[in-house]
This record gives sequence, structure tokens and C-alpha cells, in this order.
Amino acid sequence: MRRRTFLTTTAGAVAAAIPLQASAATTDLKLRLPAPTGPWRVGTTTRALTDTDRKDPWNGAATRELALTVFYPASGVRGHCRGPQLAPAGAEVFKGLDAGLLHPELPTSGVNWAATLTHSYVDAPAAPGRRPTLLYSPGGADPRTIGTSVAEDLASHGFIVVTVDHPGEASEVVFPDGRLRVIEIAPDVQTDPVQSRIMMDTRFADLRFVLDHLSDLHLPIDLRRVGCYGHSAGGATAAVALEHPLVRAAINLEGYLDTLDGELYPIAQHGTEKPLLLAGTDGFRDARFDRTWSALMAHGGPVRRVQLSRANHWIWTDYAAFAPQLQHAGLMTTAARTKLVGTAPHASHTVRRLIREFFLNPKAPKLYSK
Repeated sequence: MRRRTFLTTTAGAVAAAIPLQASAATTDLKLRLPAPTGPWRVGTTTRALTDTDRKDPWNGAATRELALTVFYPASGVRGHCRGPQLAPAGAEVFKGLDAGLLHPELPTSGVNWAATLTHSYVDAPAAPGRRPTLLYSPGGADPRTIGTSVAEDLASHGFIVVTVDHPGEASEVVFPDGRLRVIEIAPDVQTDPVQSRIMMDTRFADLRFVLDHLSDLHLPIDLRRVGCYGHSAGGATAAVALEHPLVRAAINLEGYLDTLDGELYPIAQHGTEKPLLLAGTDGFRDARFDRTWSALMAHGGPVRRVQLSRANHWIWTDYAAFAPQLQHAGLMTTAARTKLVGTAPHASHTVRRLIREFFLNPKAPKLYSK
């Protein structure tokens, strides 16, 4: 997980510091997500799952509630509207918390974060037939919403994609019933091995729970063809999910495979016989990646490592599409873009193709066949 500065305020103070406003100025920039490249129109829906056997480590609740957004091939979209990337309540928090604080490279004004539309149609009917399914886990403090462009591109190629938030740790989580939960995690999670282990163990348990309850989503999921991918802390979460019997392949997008005190996760200690892609960037490569990823690769098996050039840590997210637009509008400097996503041309296209081709390749994960 990337080292970044977390807020030192409490969740209540965060919420109080972000006043609700009717709307952004009409002159504010409206960012665009890239269109999906596949033949299918895309539907989207939100779901919630509750683990009654697990307490929430961040707010002390007796149960652990999870919020999901699902993207899927649609049989038709007539009569259905395109969904927003950020729900209104989420957009208000995002512009006061993610922009300029969690991500100091982003502008603190001049962007209408609530105006970005996805290319997915809310509650459109799912196309018939069982579909290969992928779970996505976002990076530390990031909401599931900034993984939208990859998810809907995969859905346009025939996948069902379940994006999973990790409430209490994510900057903002909007549940299907409209409830909003903002970040509650303590800033010492970045330096305290005990708190960091709690965070990662919670993530691992979150994804296991969703995998165990995929049938509860009431979507045409083929449980014989399930994979995972994730970014940063979510990349490690996806890699560890390979231990689940349902998961057949995974992609780790720049996630360390050890604890803060240097203990390798079991997958790095023992290797895996399932296809795993380790994808990194030249702008974020360090000795910890080399040590933990090399430990895994030393066991052999179908594990492959790739590196993107002129790239940085958040190229794997929607910021790959947003940063050039922000720079063109004069709202982001070249230095800020380089620090956030790098300067590689066509970054969003490159990332989506890399992830898509891995899961489409019948000789590797065998998740999908046309």
C-alpha cells in the first residue's frame, strides 16, 4: 500500500468540515471516463452485504457491512439512464477529502466531481447466460468508484465485475440505501504494524465474504469462472484471494506482499499454482516490491511480472483518464500529473488492455472463452 498522509481528524470532524452545496459552478470542469471497448452495452447496480459473524474493527459495530457496485453485460438499456461515477453525497466528500488532502495532486476547486457519468445504465436487464466474474478491491483509502473505467470496460467484454468498498478505511462509501460512511481509520495505520495488519486482515476477510456470497447478488454469475484484481492494498488483497477455492486467477496492481514488519503473506512464502499477474510502474518501484514479488516468483508457477514505463502509482485507476484532462484545463501541473499517474500517453487504454487481455487469455487463467 502506498505511503500517504492520512487525515488526523476524526470521521465526525471530516464530515463537519465538508458542507453540502446545491451544485458545483456551471463553469467547473466536467471530467469524462473513456468509453468501453467491447461489444456489450453495460448495466450497473449497487448491492450491500452484511457479515453477521464479524465485528467492524473501525466503528465497533456488531456486524460488518459492505457496499458493492456491479457492472455487467446488459441485454438492453432502453428506458434506463447512465449512472454517475460518484453519488451526490459521495461527490461532496470527494471534493473536500480526496481532492487536495488524500490526493494533493488533485485540484481543490474548478472540477464538478458530481457531473462525471459512467457509460453504464442503472438497473438495466442483464444479458442471459452465466458470465465469468471478477472482484475488484481498491487501494488504501480509495473508494470503489475510482475503478469504474476498468470495470465497465471488462463488463463490455462479457464479464460481471463486482467492485468492493472497504468501509471505515475508504475515504467515502455510499450504500445502496443512501447512507454515507466516511473514513475512520487512524493515521498510524501507515506506520503501526498492528493497525496495518488489522486493516489488511479486514480486507482479506471482506473479499472472502463477498466470494462466499456471490450467489446472494442474484446475477448470472458463473461460479466456475471467478477472478480478482486490485490496486495497491487491493492488489495484495486480490493476490491473497487466490487462496479461495473459487478464485482461478488474479492481478496484483502494485500491492506489497508483506506486512509492515516484513512478514511475507502466505502466497509469497509458498507460491501459487494459479495464474497471477504482478503489474507495476517504473515511477513507484522500490526494494520492497522487488523483495516480496521476487519471493513469490522464486516458487515458479504461472506468475508473471510486467512494468509500465513513464507511469506512476495511480495509473491503474480512473485518474489515468482524468489527469490529462485536468492538465489540459490548467488545473494540474506536469509535476502533479507525473507524481499521480506518470506521463505515458494513452495510459487508460494501456491499463484497460493489459487487464482485459490477461483475463481473456484462454491459455492463462481460462476464465473466459468466446
